[in-house]
This record gives sequence, C-alpha cells and structure tokens, in this order.
Amino acid sequence: MAQSRELEERHLAIPGSASLSVRWVQGFPKQNVHFVNDSTICYPSGNFVIFINIETKKKTVLQCMNGIVGVVATNIPYEVVAFSDRKLKPLIYIYNFPELTRRTKLKGSVLLDYTLLSFSYCGTYLASYSSLPEFEFAVWNWESNVILCKKSQLGVDVSQMTFNPMNWHQLCLSSPSSVTVWTVERSNEEHYLKAKSIKLPMDDGSIFDEKELIFPSSLPKDLIYGPVLPLSAIAGLVGKEAETFRPKDDLYPLLHPTMHCWTPTNDLYVGCEEGHLLVINGENWKVTILNKIEDRLPMDERNFISPATLAYQKGGVLASGIDGFVYSFIIKDSYYKVEDFLQVEGPVEHLMFSPSYKKLLIQTDKGSVYIYTFGEEPTLNKILEACDGKFQSVDFITPGNKYCVTLTHSGEVCIWCMEDGACASRIYLKTSATVLACSPSSLSAAVGTVGGSVHFLDLRDAKAPQAVHKAFLSESSVQHLLYDQRGMYLLAGTSEGYIFVINANPSSMFQILGFVEVGKDILQISTVSLLESDIVEVMVLSPVPQTGRSKLEIFTLPKILPQVSTSIADQRGRMIDELIHKFLYETEHTLSSAVLDFQSKRVYGFCKEVPYICSYLLPEQGHRGICILKPHQKVQCKHYGPGMLSLSPHGSWLISRAKCGTLCIRDIYTLETFVSCRSHSHQGHGIQSVRISLDGQNILVNGREDGTLVYLRWRRLGGILTSETLDYCQQLLTIMSNTMEEENNYLSVAQSDSSSLRSESEHTINENVSLSIDSSQEALLQVDNTKEIPWIQQKNQEALRMEIKLFSNKRREIKTGMKELAKTILNMMEENETVDDIAKLEQREFGLDLEELERLHDESEEEIEKIKKDAEMHNLAKRYLAELIKEECWNSMSVKGRALKCFHVPCVVENFPMKERTEEELKKLKRVLQQKKIETECLKLRKEIVEFQSAMTLVKKHHEEDDEEEEDDVAVKDTNLPNYMFGSQSTDFGIHASLLSSQLELHSREEKINQIILLKDIIYKVKTAFNNEFDAAYKQKEFEIARIKERNVRIQEIILDLELEEPVWQPEFDDYEKPERILVVENSEITAQKYVNPWQKFEAELITAREIEEGLLSRGPDTRRRALMDMMGGVLEVKKEDILRLVIPPPAFIEKPDALWSEEEKKQFKDYEKKVKDLNEERDKYRKSLEAELRKLQNSIQESTQNFDDYLKRLFERRVKAEIVVNQEELKINNLIFSLLLDEEINSRETFLNNYLTRKQEEKNQTSEAIQKAREDLDVYKEHYDNLLAEDKVLDRSFKKEFSEIPSHQVDVLYKLFKRRPRIPKPKIHSDVASTVPFGERPESGKLNKDAFAQLMKGMDDMDNINNMPEGLDPSVWEHFCMTRRVKVENEQKVKQKAAGLVEMVAFLRRRVEEDDKVQQEIEKVFQELILLQEEKVKFQLNLTIQLLLKQGQVELENFQLFLEYSDAILINKNIIEDLNSVIRTQGQKKVTSMMESKDIHKGIFQIEWEHKKMEMEMEDLNQKAWDIQMLFFSRERQKYLNEPNYETLIAIQIGIMEETIAVLDKTHKKNVENCKKLLKKLVKFGNQKDVANYTLSCNLREELVAVSERKDICHALGSKLTCEKIAQKRYENMMQQQKLTNISKEQAEQILILQAEVERLRMKTFPALVPM
Repeated sequence: MAQSRELEERHLAIPGSASLSVRWVQGFPKQNVHFVNDSTICYPSGNFVIFINIETKKKTVLQCMNGIVGVVATNIPYEVVAFSDRKLKPLIYIYNFPELTRRTKLKGSVLLDYTLLSFSYCGTYLASYSSLPEFEFAVWNWESNVILCKKSQLGVDVSQMTFNPMNWHQLCLSSPSSVTVWTVERSNEEHYLKAKSIKLPMDDGSIFDEKELIFPSSLPKDLIYGPVLPLSAIAGLVGKEAETFRPKDDLYPLLHPTMHCWTPTNDLYVGCEEGHLLVINGENWKVTILNKIEDRLPMDERNFISPATLAYQKGGVLASGIDGFVYSFIIKDSYYKVEDFLQVEGPVEHLMFSPSYKKLLIQTDKGSVYIYTFGEEPTLNKILEACDGKFQSVDFITPGNKYCVTLTHSGEVCIWCMEDGACASRIYLKTSATVLACSPSSLSAAVGTVGGSVHFLDLRDAKAPQAVHKAFLSESSVQHLLYDQRGMYLLAGTSEGYIFVINANPSSMFQILGFVEVGKDILQISTVSLLESDIVEVMVLSPVPQTGRSKLEIFTLPKILPQVSTSIADQRGRMIDELIHKFLYETEHTLSSAVLDFQSKRVYGFCKEVPYICSYLLPEQGHRGICILKPHQKVQCKHYGPGMLSLSPHGSWLISRAKCGTLCIRDIYTLETFVSCRSHSHQGHGIQSVRISLDGQNILVNGREDGTLVYLRWRRLGGILTSETLDYCQQLLTIMSNTMEEENNYLSVAQSDSSSLRSESEHTINENVSLSIDSSQEALLQVDNTKEIPWIQQKNQEALRMEIKLFSNKRREIKTGMKELAKTILNMMEENETVDDIAKLEQREFGLDLEELERLHDESEEEIEKIKKDAEMHNLAKRYLAELIKEECWNSMSVKGRALKCFHVPCVVENFPMKERTEEELKKLKRVLQQKKIETECLKLRKEIVEFQSAMTLVKKHHEEDDEEEEDDVAVKDTNLPNYMFGSQSTDFGIHASLLSSQLELHSREEKINQIILLKDIIYKVKTAFNNEFDAAYKQKEFEIARIKERNVRIQEIILDLELEEPVWQPEFDDYEKPERILVVENSEITAQKYVNPWQKFEAELITAREIEEGLLSRGPDTRRRALMDMMGGVLEVKKEDILRLVIPPPAFIEKPDALWSEEEKKQFKDYEKKVKDLNEERDKYRKSLEAELRKLQNSIQESTQNFDDYLKRLFERRVKAEIVVNQEELKINNLIFSLLLDEEINSRETFLNNYLTRKQEEKNQTSEAIQKAREDLDVYKEHYDNLLAEDKVLDRSFKKEFSEIPSHQVDVLYKLFKRRPRIPKPKIHSDVASTVPFGERPESGKLNKDAFAQLMKGMDDMDNINNMPEGLDPSVWEHFCMTRRVKVENEQKVKQKAAGLVEMVAFLRRRVEEDDKVQQEIEKVFQELILLQEEKVKFQLNLTIQLLLKQGQVELENFQLFLEYSDAILINKNIIEDLNSVIRTQGQKKVTSMMESKDIHKGIFQIEWEHKKMEMEMEDLNQKAWDIQMLFFSRERQKYLNEPNYETLIAIQIGIMEETIAVLDKTHKKNVENCKKLLKKLVKFGNQKDVANYTLSCNLREELVAVSERKDICHALGSKLTCEKIAQKRYENMMQQQKLTNISKEQAEQILILQAEVERLRMKTFPALVPM
C-alpha cells in the first residue's frame, strides 16, 4: 500500500557510524486533508507529511526536521506544499511535489505557532495566521520570500481562512463569533490590508437594527432638563471604547459561524451553529438569511442543523453534519432545498473537491478518507481507513520481518505488512485495552485490558486473526505485559502491584501459575531468559515516594515452574518469596526505567530528575532485607524529560527514548551512542514504545500523543554488529522452531477448549456454592452466576472453602454458643422493662461489644460537637451581622430615631434620626462659610466705594456715619429675598439663609457645589431645631407619665377603699418610643428552655437554700406580732382610711329571742344601734369625699394628658412643615446635582469629540500622506510607462531607417513581417470540465503569464527560422531584423504589463482619495457636532431650573407640555387675566349665537336643494325603465325553450356532437405537438452549434474589449485637462441657469403673496364678524 521514501536522518554519532532510515509512516489525519493535484492528497501526521496517490493508494512521506508538523496548505497550479513547524519562532517550509525538494523557507516574526495557512488560487501568494500573542494575519509572496503586508488582531482566534477563487485580493477570515473580509490593495510594489467586518444577524435569525453610536440622530429633545446625550457620554467614556459602547440591555447574541465558502460571483455562503445558512453579497457585504423549503418530513430524526463543513458546487453547496450524511443544498434566490447526497460511516469533518471537480474528498472525524467520483462506478472509494484512536502499543509478530501488530485504547488490533505498511486485517475486542505483547515462542499475542483480563489472539493467519482465550486475572487494570526472551512465561503487571505469571504455551491453555506481590505503581518489568539457562530472572521497578528512591525487586522463575507451581505458590496463588529467591534493592536516585542485563550482574537505569543513565552492580551473594545500590557507571544523555530503557533481543544494545522524541541506541558495555534518530518530537510528548525485531533489522517507534507509527530500517550498520544480531536470531529460531510448530498447532483447538474449561469451572463454582454450609458462610460465598469471577478471587474462594471444611465443627459450636448468649440477653432485657425506673438499666448497657459502643459514643460526641460548632458559628455570624446593623443604624446616630404617641388620639410624631457630621463635611462647610463671608465683605466694600463716589458728587453734606448706616440697611434689605424666590420655608424655623446664593446666579460648577453644601447645612439645622422641640415634648411626656403614676397610687388606694372594680389607666412608653428596649432581649421573650449545666443547677440550689436560711434568721421571734394581731387587729390605732373596714361587733345576747332580753341588754342594744348608725353616717361622708377626690384626680389626669395631646398635635404640624422644608431643600439639591451630572456628561461628550477629532485628523494626515505618496508613485510609474511607450513608437518609426540600405520592396516585406506576431494557442477547456468546475476560467496567474510569454518566445523562434526569410535577402540582414523584431516584441510585453500596473495604481489612488473625502466628511461632522454641543452647553448653563413657592390652586395648566418656551413671559396679576377672560367669553358667546343662526339657514337651503335633485333622479329612473321595457330583446333560443317540449333531450344530443368534435380536435392537436417537438429538437441542436460559435466570438470579443479599454484609459489619461475645462464650463452654465430660475421663483412668490392677500380680503367680506362694543 505504501511506497516509502527513505530519508536521511541527522544523527549524533561519529562519522562512519550506523544510521537509520524511515521506510514508511503510519498515521491518520487530525487536520484537514488537501489535494496536491487531481490524483494526490496529503495530510500531516506527527513529524511527517504523508502523500497518498488516490489511484494506486501508494504513500510518500516528507519529514519535518524541526519536530512536529503544524498546519499544511497546498497550491495546486504550482504543485507545492507548505507546512509550518512548532518550535519557538516557527518557520514555514515550501516543498515541490513530487520531487519533495525544498523550494523556499519563510521566516516571520511569529513567536509560538501558526494556526492557518492558505494559498491563493492564482499567483504566488500565501496567507498565514498565527496564535497568541500576536494573532498576526500576513500575506506572503512565497516565491520571492517576502511579506507583502500584515496586520495584528489581538485576541481574535480565527477558525477558517480562504482566498477568493476569482480574486486573490480578497480573503475571508471567520471565527465562531465574526466574519471578516480582507482586501489586499496594491500600488506597484506596495500592498495594504483593508478589513470589512460583516454584521451578523441575531441568533433567532432576525436582523439587528444597529443605531449610530457616535452621532445618534434619534435622541429625544428635552426642553426642561437640558440636552439628551448618548449613552457613552452618560457612562463617562472619552476614549475609543466610547465608539462601540453599548449597555448590557442593548447587547443581543449573534449567530455563530462555523464554515464558509466562496462563489463565482464573489459572494459568500456561511453556515452557522444555529442551523441558518447565510449569503453575503460580494458588492455591498450585506447579509441575507436563506429560507429552507420544507418539502418533506425529517427522516430517522436526522439533524440538518449546524453544518460542519461546506463545499461549493454549481447551483448550491454540499454540507455535512454530525450524523454521517452529506447533504446537497440547492439554492435558488433566497431559498434553499435540502436533499440527501450520500452517507458514510461516521460524522463528516471536511469536504473538498478535486481541482477538476470530478472527485469529492470526504474526511470523517476519526480520520478516514473517502473519494466520491462523479459519473463512475463505484462512486465511493475508501482511500484511508483510520484506526479507532491513537496507537497504544505495538509489537512484531515473530520473527519480525513480515508483520507487526498495533493496539488502540478502544481494543482495535490491526496487523500491518512490513513491506509496504498496508493493513492486512483488523479485529475488535470490544473492550478498553492498555498493552499488547507478541509471543516469541508461538504465533500468538496477548492484550491487556482496563477490566483486568488478558486476551490471547491467534496470529497464524495474518489476514484472519482470532481471539482464542481470555484470562480474567483481577479487577484492576493490566498495565504491563511482557514475554521472556524464550517465550516461556507471560508476565502481567496490574495497577494493584500484582505480577501474574502465565504459561505462554498454547498447549497449556495459557495456565495462570501464580502471582507475585510487589510495590504499587509498577514502572517497568525486565526479564532475562538465556538459551543455556534453566531459569528466568525477573526484575520489577517501582517508586518509593516517601524516601525519594526507587525499589528494584528481583525474583527467579524456574523452567519447571508449570510442573511445580502448586508447591511454589500457596492456596491463594501467591508465590512464596523464599522459593522464588526474591531480593529487594533500592537506588540512591529516582529512576523512571531500569533493565537487567543478560549476565544478571548489572542493572541499567534512567534517572528521572537528572539526564543520566547509570549502571548498578548487583551483589554476587544473597542478602536479607533491602540492599542499597550505588551507581557504578554514569553517562550523561542528551534526552530531556523522563525516559525509558530497553534491551535489544540479543542483549548487546541499550535503547533509550524520552519525551524529546529522539531514539538512541547504545553499546551495552560502553554506553556510547552509535546511532540516533529523531522520529517524534516533544510537542507530541515523545516516544511511547520501541520494538526491535529478532534479527535487529527492523525497528518500530510509536509516538505517545501524535498517533504516528514509524518503521525504521538500518541504512548503514557495522559488520560485527550485524553478525551478532543475525547469529543470535538464527540460534534462537533454530532452538524454538520445533516447539513453535507444536504450539501453533494447539492454537486451532484452543478456542473450543477454553470455552469448555470456562463452562466446567463455572459448573464447579456453582456446585461448591451449593454445599450445605451454615448461613453466614453462604452469605459470604454467595456469587452471582452471571458475573465472571477473576482468577485471584477464585483462588481466594477455594482457599476459603478449604478452611470452611477444616474448621466447620468448631464454627458450629461457636455459633450455637452465640445463639444461647443472645437468648439470655433478650430475657434480661425483657426483665429490665418490668423493674422500677431507679433500678432500670439503659439500653446501651446490654451491648456486649464494648469497643463498638465506645466507637458509637465517640461518633455521637463528635457529631454533637460538630452541631454545636456549626450552631456557634451560625450564631456568631448572626451576632456579627446584628453588630454591623446596630453600628450602622444605632451607634453611629448622634440622634436616635424615636417617636411620640398621643395619650388619647392615634397620632404619632417621629423625630429626625441624624448622624454626626464628619470632619471632612465640617471642613468643607467652614471653607464655604468663610468664602461666603469674604464675598459678602468684598461686595460691601465695592458698593461702599461706588456709592461713596456718587455721594461725593451729589450730596457732600452727609456724614460718613449716616452713609454707613444706610449702606448697612440697604445691604440687609437686599439679602432678604422673598420666600417664593427663595424656594423654601426654612426661615420659619429661624434658619439664617443670607449666605445662600440666588437661584438666578448659579452658573458655575463651584457655585453649585457651595450651594449644595449650604443647603445640606440648612437641612441639618432644620432637623436639629425640630429635634430640640421633640426632645422637649419627650421630656414633658416623661413628666406627665411620672405624675400620672403618682396620682394612680392614690386612685388605687381610693378604689380599694371603695371596693370598686374600675381599672386604673396607667400609660406606658411603647417600643418605638423607647427603641433601645428592642436591642435588649428579656427573659420572657425566650420561648426555648434554657440549658443549664449540672454544676450551674447545683449552684442555684445552694444559693436558694442560703437565701431562705438568711430570711428566717433575720425575722427572729414573732411573739409581738401575734399578740398585736390577736388584741388590736394588727394596728395600734384606727386610721381614717380604715373606717370603711371598721365593724362594730354585735352583743352576745343578740342570738337570743327579743322576749328574753333584759332591760340592760335592751339598753345595750340601743347603744349598739346608735353606734352602727353613726358609723354608717361617717362611712357615707368618707365615701363621698373619696369619690370626689377620685373624680378630681381623674379629671386632672384627663386634662393634663389632653393638653399634652394638643401640644403633640401642634408638634405634628411642625413636623409636617419641617419635612416640607427638608423636601424642598432636597429638591433643590437634587436639581443642582442633576445639573452637575449633566455638566459632567456634556464635558465627557466634548472631550470624546475632541479626542475623536484628534484621531480623525491623524487619520486625515495619514490618508493625505498616502494620497501624496500614491500620486508620486503614479507619476514615476507613468513616466516609466511613457518612456516605454515612446521607445516602442521609436522602434516602430525607426524601422525603415534601420533597413534603408536594402531595396524598398524588401523593406515593405520586412515591415509586414515586423508587424506579424505568432499566434499563441489558448488552452482548450474540455466541455465536461467546463460543466463541472463552477468557477470557470479564473484570472490569469503569474505562472500562466510566464508560460504565455515562453510560448510567445517559442513562436518567435519559429518565425526567426531561416526558412521564413524572404528571397534575395542577406542572412546578416535577416539576423539583424530578427533581433530588432524580438526587441520590439519584448518591449510590447513590457508595455502591456506597465499598462496593467498603471490601471491598478490609478484605481488605488482613487480609493485613497475616496477614503480621504470620507475622513474629511467625518471631521466636518465632528466640528458641526461640537458647535451644536457648545450651543447646548451655553444654553443649559444660562437656562437655570428655579424652584418657586406657589399657593395651592394657582397653577392653571395641568398638561404643561402644551407650551414650554417662556423666553418672553412676565408675571402679572391674576385679576387682569380673569377680567379679560370674562370679556372674551361674552363676545365669543355672541359670535357663536349668530353663527348658529346662519348655520340653520344654510341647512334649510341645502335640504330643499337635495329634495329637488332626488325628485329629478327618480323621474329619470322611471323614464329609463319604460324605455328598457320597450326595447327588450327576445332571442330564438328563448323562443325555442318556450316552444320545444323535449328541450333537455335536444341539448343532450348537441352535447354528444360537441364531445366527438373535441376528441377529433384533441387527436389532431397531439399530432401537431409531436411535430413541434421534432422541430424543437432540431432547433435546440442548431442552437447548441450557435452557442459554441457565440462562445468563440465572445472570447475574441473579450480580448478586443481589453485592448479597447487600454486605449480608452490612455486617451482619458492624456485628455484629463480638456475634461476639467469641460467640467468647469458645464458648472458655469448650471450656475447661470440656477440664478435665472431663482429670480423667476422670487417674482412668482411675490405674485402669490398678492393673490393670497386679495383672497383673504374677499373672504372677510362674506364672513360674519363680531364688532367690539
């Protein structure tokens, strides 16, 4: 498949050393594939550019010597390939194809990398784009190795860059957010880049109506609040950012371009991520969204949105998405239709037509390449089938001279032919793979997977490999696979640190012999298996991170291991260290790789942190523990980064590789490098693996990240080295030939045997699981039969089953005892539930596992501590927030906000919370006050000087003191402005406002700022004055509440004495009256129970007991108190207050009947009644006095609280008035702040316009310089052109003088020959090519011009032949004539080239002049805007906003927008306006009455006229109807319908006759149509012939038109002076005509005015008028 091209490599060995050459390279494209010509494609892969012949599928490679290949581009006309490298300061190389010789090397100023390269379709032009930091776009002339022009676009990452196929001056650069068209303008040798950014639609497909940002024309006019400025001025932007500033709300997401392509009409098709297809007009660059015609339902839910690539074809484009389909977009006008074109296996990433447009290249995302050929079978051909991912591992199939094997991460195994690199076969394992190894002893291979299994492949038939066996080692991934040199054992290293030893012979069914446990993170496994030895030595390298060293573990595997594996390994499969002679070593340095030499006496290691290769000597005697190895030999290497070492099959070569990508082969004894080859680079992270065949002739090198496989062969190798490798290979193959044939035969039955073994093992496992064991072990050994069990787990289960069989009786006894113990504990727990609480145990005390209980307790404590900590942090955060709020809203207030509430009325008065003024505010206020005082004194002195001078001239007798007093009075009088002009009522609060400036004088910024400071001071004073009144009211309320409390004490006593149930009204302060109470949390507010520690509880109990004891001790004996209570009721004397409770005890005999009373008793009873009566009288008197006192107290409380409420109402009115004053002052402050802000905006706008004007003036200077330079270049060029043209004319005129010596008839013949030119045959375009190539004939390139000139010179050589010499002419004259004619032809070619350059320079100058005019217009526009802005600024500064105080009801107009201009308004009395309005209403009513009367009269006249016209029209209608009746036409058909009885039958017969007639006419019409079609075919054929003839004539006409245009340009250039005179004459005539028309229009305007006055006079005569009385 691949035709390799051997390339010499730079190597680092001495002269005459060995060298390697590249035979072939296998890699797949990660970038776009390109056509080099119609039959060859190319793409980069790693350090190489791979070329593939489409027809033969042969490959050729080109290597980049500086590392990995960057971007690639091809130029089809010149057949060159350009690519960049990725080193620092990268270069661009251009190579010829198919020679693959370097043509040139381009060096620019780019630092890091090129991201895009693109050749122009015509000419020697190359465009490049770089990545950060420059983001440089450059256009090169690659043939002359110069940069024509370049531009930097910081931060713009371009995804696609293409030249316009029809015009190399235009390029399109697209990114995911923008599309930009660049134009290359040329003037002689100078080139310039001009960019045009395309305005994309919004993401919903609508067009965004972009407004002018610099000079907005649609801003509203505000006549009250000043000018309305652009948003950039409001934002305060004055730099370049103001030109493109948009607010966040005005930003809309735009479409995201993904791909674009050019059309023959210079238009652009752009595909978007949102699914829209755009077309950009090539003339005005306007964007149009094409509408899709939905003529079918979506099939299979395919997605037509977001085309990944576009390719233009006639009538539309080809597009592809992520669904594996290629669609054809048929475009017509502004609509397009989607049709299926073809389907491939995966998502299509790139589409490209061949130069002839007969083939379509289709590239998938994986790298596969297809070629679709139009008009051939089969149409779709797979050129390159990519692997599923990069190569993970490679190896040779023994012996390594025919086939090799590769492995990808997805499990794809490919077999490649060593001869040509063709893919022989593939096999998919359908699992993630990690490593591959081929067996030296059989034609088999092993593949390690991420799942921990090893798959064995049968490779006997390279074209049909098969998976024959699978060994599931463990659940950890297999990281290393290695066969020993004789292929006896396969070592598999896993990520857990296990090395499994597998029998490599297929005859043993790849038996797993055991595993060795080593350190985790195995770095490398090395083996030594010599032919004459009976053992295999294995060395394993792993890191020791704690000590910074590396660990080496060496053990030995005997040759008879398969027979004695059960004795060497334990029941779990682990090999015993003592039996395999395992030794541990550590190195002083950290190693990234280590190998063991074939003599097993030395270890070679690659240092990880330093660039050295070290050798370590192993001790000859055994040891215990860890042996530290020291370097025996140290050689510095030129690798950088961690490297790897490996040995050749014969053990004499040490191979090193690293991240740098260089492969070095060293002598194992001297460690000297004898060959070096750089097959990969550090950009691709170097080399991943290296494999050498058994004979040492073939080397495979696999890249780590670049996905490239390189096959190397020896170009030159020493005889001794060659003989060593060949002898070893021959000896090894001879020894293993017999065993290899036997083992290969076992591979045919390995698959069936392995399946039977698997089924048998599964059956055994299921039987073992079903054994009658106890339930706990059943749960332990329960296995899912559907899941495959790893070998190491099987061994563990087998060992466990053996242990179960061995200890089953003992386990049964233990389990029985545990059940009895559990039963006993359950009984104890049931008994515990029945006992008292004091004797009840806790639930946790029944736990037998004390350690588990302790652990659970610790966990709960940790959880509690965590919750406590979280709660504390949460509370701390809340406290911190509360502290901030308190500091901001309470502590920082000098006057705390509080309120007062009335006692009886729902009225609340609040004070003004105030903060203390800062030192800076006080400093500013002091400065302003000082400044105002100085200004007042200055004004006073000026007035004094002026008035003193006037007083001296007028009245000289007045005294100076009287003058001063009058001046003081006048000054004070002037300062007292009225309140309605002052704008607020702050003087009502006693605030002195004489220092405030008048509202009519606030023009400057400083005055406004000072006024704001003074107004803030007034607000502060007003608030302070009201707060003082509020504080007085607050103190009064406190006094009233205290007095009410005192009176309530007496009222409470009276109510108790009178035994009334009236409630006592006790007013209290609310929380908003005492807000400081809110900051204190009372205990009653806390609803949650307080947590008290045990020691706090104990302390509280002690304190309570102590207080009770102290109370008892302080009280003493209570004998006196008890005696007083018994004898006198507890009091020593009866008070007046106790009279209501006083009770006279009745006599003891009152219980007896009245008849039994004695006289003494009757007398005592009368005294008793008298005392009772007196007591009742005293009670009534006292009760009435108490009630009077109660009413008096209540009335006094009511009166005092009512008086306070009245005072508080007045304070509320004061508060409202204070708030009005504060709002008035704040309104003035807001107006002033708004004016300051608007002033800043105007200044920002003015600064921006000045900056913009400066930039435009600089741009104007640049354009002027460009115009001047272009004119100078044009003059010089035109001078050269004129000289060439003159020389050409001189050659023509001096022809006869040159040949004046020969006869005249010969001169005439020679002159005719002198004028004759050879005919250059034009390249014929085949009709099929013309029909398939959509771009048709493209502009001529430099190569075509050179080819045309070469053909012209070849034709001249034919014409100069001696056979064309006229008869009788001297040969010397003929030679002289030929030389003269050749000079003439060459001069004509130079004139043509100069003429084309002259036209181009004239166009360039015209464009520069247009740009200069455009810049000049913008400058004039800026000047105009500045003038308008300055006028607005002056108007704004003079038209001040004044705040006036008006009484309620004096504002008449509610809709103030009716009239806003008050420039000539005055203030007059209201009565004048009302009197005038009453007179106007009276006169208006009279006029309306007369007009209504006139209106009624006219209405009656119109009504009578309308009725008259109605009657006349009715009369005309009646006359017309009578005439129609008389002239009614009665046809024969109507007569027949009335007379014929079977009229329907007659009509049916007529219809049948007409149908027969129609059938005959239809038949005749078909014959005529066929005749016309035959005639049309003849005419079409004749038309095609005429089209061919017309095409030939049009080609000739095009050449004639070019010649005519050249002549016209020359004539116009020569006749520019006459043209200017004609223009001036025409302009003069237009001016005269305009003046004449102006005079006529003036005369007509005067006549119109006269006629209008006459019309008005006549109208007023007839219109009724109201004469004022």
